[in-house]
Amino acid sequence: MTIILAIAPIFLLILTGYALRRGRIPSDEFWDLNDRLVYFVLMPALFFVRISTADLGEAGLGRFAAVLYAGFFAATGFGVIAGFLLRRGGAVGTSVMQGAGRFNSFVALAVAEALFGAPGLQLAVLGAAILVPVVNLTVISLFAVMLPRKGGNMLRAAVRQLATNPLILAILAALAFNVGGFRTLPVLHDTLTILGQAALPVMLLCVGANLKLRGLRAEIAPMALAGFGKIVIFPGTLLLTAPALGLDPLSAQVALIYGALPTGVAAYTLARQLGGDAPLMAAMITMQTLISFATMPLWLSLGARVFDL
Repeated sequence: MTIILAIAPIFLLILTGYALRRGRIPSDEFWDLNDRLVYFVLMPALFFVRISTADLGEAGLGRFAAVLYAGFFAATGFGVIAGFLLRRGGAVGTSVMQGAGRFNSFVALAVAEALFGAPGLQLAVLGAAILVPVVNLTVISLFAVMLPRKGGNMLRAAVRQLATNPLILAILAALAFNVGGFRTLPVLHDTLTILGQAALPVMLLCVGANLKLRGLRAEIAPMALAGFGKIVIFPGTLLLTAPALGLDPLSAQVALIYGALPTGVAAYTLARQLGGDAPLMAAMITMQTLISFATMPLWLSLGARVFDL
């Protein structure tokens, strides 16, 4: 019950964003601009502040990364195999692959802070720093394999996408800042901290604003397979590997948050840019977001018992 009460406001904000956009409050243009504000300004600011001031020499960071990668690659591998078995073509297969392995890291940050405060948010940001570059490289590489006729153009698009991704650039800048020993600069970090504080509530409203219930008429089989990979394989793998690798309870539970997340909106953008099945991807994102309202508290409650948190 404690977990449900802690994360309920997060899902209510998502639903509020959906209702506001469907009511055209204030306008569609407002929400499109807000998406860009979150993606290019607010979230990079939050990432930079948290990563640049983090203790990157923490003893359990390597195990934390290993657990996260185990879950991601298990779910993504399942998605690739499931997409192949469907025999529906590479475009559908890429959407199943993304739907099984990708996640909404923005929601992870909000859930981690709601449950565990500043320490949870710090770990969630480090989790994003560990996952985001690897996830993007892996997914784009798989697109090139699964859609070979578009491989040349795709590789060029991939290089541009990675080189201009504001989250990856913020992560790299923060790591350089941290390793260089600069840590905290009064004016810079104070300004970015204020921007970062605005990131989570605005981002949750934007997540809801991007949901598309009409897309749920898409085919059931690809959506079900992607959902199984994301909502069962990913968190199940984390639940098994975290104790096996001796990960501390808080880090294990934050890792499990990533496993229990729905697929992120960025998957739709990538499907549209690289030739995947974008309408199917939109349907998967919406379906998983709705289902995660129920499944996330279940996984986190189970994790609290397994990890003795």
